[in-house]
Amino acid sequence: MIAYIEGKLVYKDPTFVIVDIQGVGYHIKISLNTYGKLKDLESAKIHTHLLVKEDSHTLYGFFDEEERNVFLQLISISGVGPSTGIMITSSLTVDEIKRAISNGDVPTIQKIKGIGSKTAQRIIIELKDKINLEGIKSDATTLVSNEYNTLRQEALTALITLGISKNIAEKSIAGILKNNTNNITLEELIKQALKRA
Repeated sequence: MIAYIEGKLVYKDPTFVIVDIQGVGYHIKISLNTYGKLKDLESAKIHTHLLVKEDSHTLYGFFDEEERNVFLQLISISGVGPSTGIMITSSLTVDEIKRAISNGDVPTIQKIKGIGSKTAQRIIIELKDKINLEGIKSDATTLVSNEYNTLRQEALTALITLGISKNIAEKSIAGILKNNTNNITLEELIKQALKRA
């Protein structure tokens, strides 16, 4: 098992990064929350989970062990695959996931694309006693200015990669940007669009 990968970030996208280690580029799928922490770094240590299937070997990466642990707990649940696990950790922070599970907050989990009422309930029931609630902190997102068209395009690409249809993604992004007079981060734009999709 590959526990972590540490090296130069040669490519960064909201849905994956490529890490160079002595001339070998590792393609690692990441959550939006991890992207937010990696986007300004030149190199990083990424905590990973290698998923081996008959036809593929996929690396999933997280900025910290806590997010990886939550991801692993999520995908241990019947009906929650790695794509759904990444969607959940992209839509909500680790603290938000823990709070929702602890409070039995089905609507918050159900708002995530691909999560129905039964799956949301199953996540809460199965993880309520397993989730560590220590050290939950409030999430503060720093707003930074972005080139409007670049922001729109990057968000659209990320949403399509996450499985949202282009038309729905474009409408969601347009609606959010229209109502946002302040600058909005790429991560926040994608998060809001995921909730609308």
